[in-house]
Order: sequence, then structure tokens, then C-alpha cells
Amino acid sequence: MTDVPANGHAYLDFNSPLSDVKSYQLINGLHPLAGATVVDYGCGWGELLLRAVEHEPTARGLGVDSDEHAVRRGRAAIAARGRSAHVSLEPADVTTWQGPAADVAICVGASHAWGGTGQALAALRERTRPGGRLLLGEGFWERPPTERALGIFGDTVPGDLAELVDLALDSGFRLLALTTATPDEWDDFESRWCAGRERWLLEHPEHPEAASVRAIVDEHRDGWLKGYRGSLGFAYLTLART
Repeated sequence: MTDVPANGHAYLDFNSPLSDVKSYQLINGLHPLAGATVVDYGCGWGELLLRAVEHEPTARGLGVDSDEHAVRRGRAAIAARGRSAHVSLEPADVTTWQGPAADVAICVGASHAWGGTGQALAALRERTRPGGRLLLGEGFWERPPTERALGIFGDTVPGDLAELVDLALDSGFRLLALTTATPDEWDDFESRWCAGRERWLLEHPEHPEAASVRAIVDEHRDGWLKGYRGSLGFAYLTLART
């Protein structure tokens, strides 16, 4: 579907429930960034990485993601904002990509690439310099999940917030800061995810693939509103590698 917004991301700034204000709070928490190598594993289109390097022009940003469409979108944004000399994105498997050790690593919503949160933390510790920082964005259960929520996410959510923090500590990190997505950030994220395809449907009601696009949106919206809204949380952990 070449004219359908890929993955429903067309109206998203970030591929996670994250506001503009909180994005800069997270970046501030990663200091010192001067001269740092910042590596974003599972960067998508690299908006958070790009903002970090805009915030500290002496930093160098590297992003890796297997979604080539997202990487193309990110590269276009980097060029448009005049940062091509400071930020680069590569289409690659984050689990096998060989790059420099990070002073600051970012991994938001991408732990599934390694098979789970624990495996991701172990891999990211090896890829982060001693004393470096890791920004981990990960789901957790704010309330006991419904059967429908478990059917959607299975065992990919590590537990409640305390269990997530304990897992990070047991993996060789110390917690520098913690924040979680607000209900407004969640609703904005899910609404924008649906909006890409809903707006396309308004413009292409007779398209041969309209029915399948509509089914994707309906299934996603029902899973959100009738499954995990209010029970699935999303945490941003700023961690120091010990």
C-alpha cells in the first residue's frame, strides 16, 4: 500500500507516548552530552535522537532501526534541520549491528528485538561505556491486566513498575531518574496512531484496500479502549551503567 501512511506513524512525533515537554526533560536528564556518542537502538525515525543532538551540537548521534521507511523519514528530517553532519541513521538489525560503544544509549520500546527487557538490558550494558547513561522506555502494568490485554501483549510486559526497576538494577545499572507516561500522553499517542489511517480512509473510501485498513484501525482502537487503556503503563528510566 504505497499511498497508505506506513505503520500508522504519519501523525506521530515519537513512536511512544511522549510529549514535547517530557522529551526535553528526558534529554536534560542524560547530561553531560558535550562530545558524547549517543546511540539510539530501535530509533524509528530518530526524533528523540535528533533533538538530543540539537540540544548539544557537539554530540554525535547514531540511530539504528530495521524499518527502512522510518529511517528514510528520519534522514529527510535530519537533512531538513541541517544536522546531517551530526546525526546518521542506519537500517539494520539492532541485535547484530556493530557500532561504537555509547556514552549515552537510548532504547525506547525496542526491547522486543532482543526477546524481552532483561535480554535488552544485558545487551545494552555491553554496548554502553562504564559510567555511561541509558534511557530505557518500557511498558509495565499499572494495574492487573485484563484477559484481552494479556492476549495482545502476552508475556512481553515485564511486570509492575517496581519489578521493572529491579530488573534494571539487577542488570548492572543504577536508577538516576524515573517518569511515566500520563493518560493524556497515552491518549494522544493512540489517537495519532489511528489518525494516519483514518484520514487516509476519508480520502480513499473506495480504495481496494480500504476494508483491510479499516479493520486494522478498528482492531487497534478496540484493543486500546477495551483492553489495555488504564492498565498498561509506559516508563522512562534514566540509568547509569555501573
